[in-house]
Amino acid sequence: MSAVVEDVRVGSDKGRKPKDKGSYEILVGDADLNFRQFVLDDPIPTGRQVIEATGMRKAEERLVFQVLKNGELEELRLEETVDLREAGVERFLIFTSAESFRIDLDGKRLEWGQAVVSGRVLKRLAGVDPAKYSVWQEIRGAEDRLIADNDLVRLDHAGLERFFTGVSDTTEGSN
Repeated sequence: MSAVVEDVRVGSDKGRKPKDKGSYEILVGDADLNFRQFVLDDPIPTGRQVIEATGMRKAEERLVFQVLKNGELEELRLEETVDLREAGVERFLIFTSAESFRIDLDGKRLEWGQAVVSGRVLKRLAGVDPAKYSVWQEIRGAEDRLIADNDLVRLDHAGLERFFTGVSDTTEGSN
């Protein structure tokens, strides 16, 4: 008989406190925010353990970000731990990168693990419906740039890159 894997997200949704020991399901995503399920036996894993649970090698060449309850991203260092028994800590992003980049998206400061990000990913990070919303890059002293879903924006320029989302088309005021 196989051990029961604790799905912290489902338990939390049902108002149940996670168990103290056993196996825990986590979701690990990539730069396109595609998530896959993995299982950890340690309720308080390190960033390195999160990477190793996915089967990836060379943890030193990767960055791990925890997706916080509010949708923001926080880097989890290789030897830093996270308690999986707390609701909302079961999602992570892993990048093959040595450095992270800060962006401002709809007034939230986020860390990103690659030098480029697509318009579609920015919409998903903002938590908006990609079909109904658009994303723009704020350009100081010039017109803001509309970023299409498949456009890639470089983040490795000097300074903080700022983005904002808004409804794509509006019929307000039309008859």
